[in-house]
Amino acid sequence: MTESFLAFLGISVLVIVTPGPDTAMTIRNALLGGRAGGIATALGVALGQAIWALATSAGMVALLVASEPVFEAVKLAGAAYLVYLGGHALIGALRPGRIAEAAIAPRRLRPASAFRQGVISDLGNPKMAVFFSSLLPQFVPAGDAMFEGLVVLGLVFCVMTFAWLAVYAVVVARAGDVLRRPRVRRAIEGVTGAVLIALGLRLTAEQR
Repeated sequence: MTESFLAFLGISVLVIVTPGPDTAMTIRNALLGGRAGGIATALGVALGQAIWALATSAGMVALLVASEPVFEAVKLAGAAYLVYLGGHALIGALRPGRIAEAAIAPRRLRPASAFRQGVISDLGNPKMAVFFSSLLPQFVPAGDAMFEGLVVLGLVFCVMTFAWLAVYAVVVARAGDVLRRPRVRRAIEGVTGAVLIALGLRLTAEQR
């Protein structure tokens, strides 16, 4: 059991540290909303993962993965949301006046909005459904305690994800004065916007 849990931790670390939509979203929101915005995003992502984990434990995710129309609908909705956020960031990067106004009178992203974006971003990524439904059962023995085991592993994964993304949020927030300079911020907005759009388009094109 200990070896199985350690193997689960090792695979989880590799998955979590690989940059993806959640990482890009956290960095963007830490830039716009400071440490509170970044950490709120990380918390939202973790909550989204917790929902996927609980749904996996209850067998609901298996139904989602098996249903092609529902799976595609979730995938397209999640991709559209990423493209929308990426497009919004690109518009900001391509309008210097808007960035300059933000530098003079900044409008910080509210933690509640950052949290909501984190939840939606994660729940709109059906790859998490495939990941949880294929990974978690491999490390839990079949039996009466399988539900509890799946829940525990899922929540451990969520906590690890939150901790990793929170580190990103703190690092970006500490470098906030430099990163919020108009020229630097335009560059970051442009890069993160392009990354979010690319991730959304890739999500649309990917096959299960």
